[in-house]
Amino acid sequence: MINPLGRLEGGLIVSCQAYPGEPLFDPDVMRRMAEAAVAGGAVGIRAKGLDDIRLIRAAVDVPVIGLVKVGSEGVYITPTVDHAVAVAAAGAGIVAIDGTRRPRPDGLDLAEVIATIHDRTDALVMADVGDLEDGLASAAAGADLISSTLAGYTGARPRSEGPDVDLVRDLASAVEVPVLAEGRIRTAEQAGACLQAGAHAVVVGTAITYPTSITRWFVDALHEEI
Repeated sequence: MINPLGRLEGGLIVSCQAYPGEPLFDPDVMRRMAEAAVAGGAVGIRAKGLDDIRLIRAAVDVPVIGLVKVGSEGVYITPTVDHAVAVAAAGAGIVAIDGTRRPRPDGLDLAEVIATIHDRTDALVMADVGDLEDGLASAAAGADLISSTLAGYTGARPRSEGPDVDLVRDLASAVEVPVLAEGRIRTAEQAGACLQAGAHAVVVGTAITYPTSITRWFVDALHEEI
């Protein structure tokens, strides 16, 4: 497998995800969303769910970061090795897993999880972390890249209004593996600030692929002006 990290460097990765009960919750809709993002210049796609990953992998010629979500509390991003292996088998060249220091549902520690994924698949492993200590632990455990995805969502750091640029900077300075910036990036200026802070690439989801939230931002802004 060709290492995808060089293709991601300095670029925009678009997260295409929807959830049960939402109008866009359909693998083919997410496939079309991914194609539209790539047409606009996205260098990679982050996708949730095995069916979504399969369709997107077949439709676009950019690296796909895949994951599954099981529940919504604790370790729920690709929580077990078996989930990770299934994500890789669906076509993801990079598997995103929870990279926090919280207890995992399969009882394995992070190093065991990453080593087993590397042993059973050809995929790279991306650790979604919540703070600097998570990032250091993930790098030591063998993660191929690290993302600030969970900053502000684990209780380890306060949730910033925009992206946690300080964490991105700290991670990029502290680990030798590539660091992706993800979470609450709403503007091109914020994305640029993350790159300047040392991010290898930037992941944007809601601000591009989640029209319900985008609409709500405009509606709220209009109400503030009244």
